[in-house]
Amino acid sequence: MGLSNLRYSLREAFRHFHRNFGTCLGAIITIFLSLFMIGMFVLGSALISGLVGNVEDRVTIQAFLSDDANQDDVNALQSKIESWDNVESVTYKSKDEALEEYRETMSNRDADDAVAALDGENPVPASLVIKLDDPEQVESVASKLTQDSDFQSVCDDPDNVSSSVLYGRETVERLFSVTYYVRIATIALVVLLTFVSFVFINNTIRLAISARRREIAIERLVGASNSFIRGPFVAEAALEALFGAVLAIVTLNAATNAVLPRISNALSFLSFEIPHNVVVSTYVILIVVGVLLGLLGSAIAMRRYLRV
Repeated sequence: MGLSNLRYSLREAFRHFHRNFGTCLGAIITIFLSLFMIGMFVLGSALISGLVGNVEDRVTIQAFLSDDANQDDVNALQSKIESWDNVESVTYKSKDEALEEYRETMSNRDADDAVAALDGENPVPASLVIKLDDPEQVESVASKLTQDSDFQSVCDDPDNVSSSVLYGRETVERLFSVTYYVRIATIALVVLLTFVSFVFINNTIRLAISARRREIAIERLVGASNSFIRGPFVAEAALEALFGAVLAIVTLNAATNAVLPRISNALSFLSFEIPHNVVVSTYVILIVVGVLLGLLGSAIAMRRYLRV
């Protein structure tokens, strides 16, 4: 498309905006709603993935130790576990620290009553807290730990070694299952919404072209090229898609700035922040996808009118 043809196409596109404002507004709203839903699901998926990742980071293995365990043996076991694959760190938690953690997790009155009933004894065992590089390897590391002879010699219950290893197996399995299904569902929904958006855009542009079919027929009779005829419609579709994408971005940005801080304040123990690079990437993708859908929709809608 030459420069003069480009200017003509843009001028005709804006002129059609002015003459058929209602139709163009309907197209822009259709594109806006479609891209807004896509952006909402993409950002929602990023938010859920962040929440799941935050929970995954808290997945640890607690290896309970016998009160009679030799401290040198415990230190040697700690160094040994730190050398294993997928192990990020191993922290020793004494009996006193474990009891204090129990106090913090319980309400003050319940904790004080329970501790007072112990007559000064501390039944909470010491432990090694194992943090992993990859939380999905928690089960394999826990299994390796229960089979380790050095741990068996210092564990809290030598007769049932597995009971001395705690990592919330069912919770972890559910967590990873939720993560998997959320990612699959997000991909499926984005693909579906993109297809629906394309159908809506194509139908809207088809209506606009149908309303101007006589004008297209006259241009064909006087020998206008396909690119010359197609230009105003392609420009119009691209502009409508661009306006719809910008409107979707503005709405998404306003919604996230209004809603997320309130949720974060209500649930302060969880992180509801979406990484800035993810937000920017999503907005750029919405603009690119919107314009591409507009161009593709107009190209397909014009085919029947440009057949020789």
